[in-house]
Amino acid sequence: MFRPLSGIGRVVLATVLALAAAPAEAQVVSKALAGVTALKCAFTVLTTGTWEKTGDATSSTTPSTLTLEYEAIDTVDGSAEVKGLSGNLFITVRLVASNMHLLAIDNSGPVYLTTVFDSPGRPGRYKAAHSRHEFTPVSLPGFTSRPEQYVGDCELVK
Repeated sequence: MFRPLSGIGRVVLATVLALAAAPAEAQVVSKALAGVTALKCAFTVLTTGTWEKTGDATSSTTPSTLTLEYEAIDTVDGSAEVKGLSGNLFITVRLVASNMHLLAIDNSGPVYLTTVFDSPGRPGRYKAAHSRHEFTPVSLPGFTSRPEQYVGDCELVK
């Protein structure tokens, strides 16, 4: 037989349900990255991966002058626009804990990911990484044709 809960029973039940629905650990979002609406990024180191004819993976590291600018960053809607990449790109933005991730997927197949860390590097700039997942059978100078990983930093614009 079911009996209606008393006042205290309702409070206990409501508390148990609220605790069960709450995440085990509250996510702390970066205060530095939270209000950012634009980024100006410079990547000074590039590591390129490739495969030898034997199938073995190799890499080489060289200096880089890659710059990217992200605009209209909206972490609530999860969108942004980018300058510095060609093609028709859809950009997804996620602010997760102390990292901002900007994922660009090109209609022709390549994927580009920029991560800005809540870790100041040089004054006014935050450490960042940018990777390109792309492969073409022929390697052309000045064009991405193999997987690439860039390291540098970004200026945050609020």
